[in-house]
Amino acid sequence: MQQPIQTEGFSGTYSVPKLYDHEFDLLSKLLFRIAGITMSSVKKPLVTSRLMKRLRHYNLSSFAEYYRMITASEGKAELQMAIDLLTTNETHFFREPKHFDFVRQQILPARRKGQLLRVWSAACSSGEEPYTLAMLLDDSLGLEPWEISASDISTRVLERARGGIYPAERIAEIPKQYLYRYCLKGTGSQTGLLLMEKKLRDRIHFFQHNLMGAPPTLSQFDVIFLRNVLIYFSRDTKRQVVSSLLPALRGGGYFFISHSETLNDLGLALESVAPSIYRKPGP
Repeated sequence: MQQPIQTEGFSGTYSVPKLYDHEFDLLSKLLFRIAGITMSSVKKPLVTSRLMKRLRHYNLSSFAEYYRMITASEGKAELQMAIDLLTTNETHFFREPKHFDFVRQQILPARRKGQLLRVWSAACSSGEEPYTLAMLLDDSLGLEPWEISASDISTRVLERARGGIYPAERIAEIPKQYLYRYCLKGTGSQTGLLLMEKKLRDRIHFFQHNLMGAPPTLSQFDVIFLRNVLIYFSRDTKRQVVSSLLPALRGGGYFFISHSETLNDLGLALESVAPSIYRKPGP
């Protein structure tokens, strides 16, 4: 028989209850309804570990109690907290670097001088992707106009992204020429941290957006990044999500997904131009 997990709380030892199959089913269906994310039973340990502090915080004796709390009319704030915890994914600077090579070598040289370049990082997590793009654009375009929008369903990771503070071990992921120009090394109480340069933080507009909701009212983009999120969606949900974003991509614009994903079988109005890179037909 599985024993409860013992964790230390402020008032002694707290036993986190077991996550039973019917409770996991309730939580996974709720996550699917809200975020479109499908969770198999192998995710039960992840759900337990990410929500256990919330159960301990409220001194709840079961995940069913927590489910009732977050689905009650007065539980909207805690529901957002649960969604934040269950949808946060690991990311890092310059992830899948061939994508950034394509931006630098193919997209930027083709733009008209003086033309505003608009990029949307549509599942930005804690911000490493939009800051990578910001370093690349600032370095490549100089005084030419560009702007980046970055969104995520999680309000918690968006706050981290806005702050632009990361563990110093991430230094290894950033090319040295960018590290010296755009990152500040923490000292004193900030030792072990790095801060993204203010001029980059000021150029990125972070906002909350649920990919399952109505698309935000934004001007059209030249480039949309939607990487490492489609793998959590069913085929129909993938089509729904991407279709909702395409109106925000101008004709001739580029749509990036991760190397582990594909859009080829979804019947979308996109042309494949390179592995995991698509182009919307148009001028």
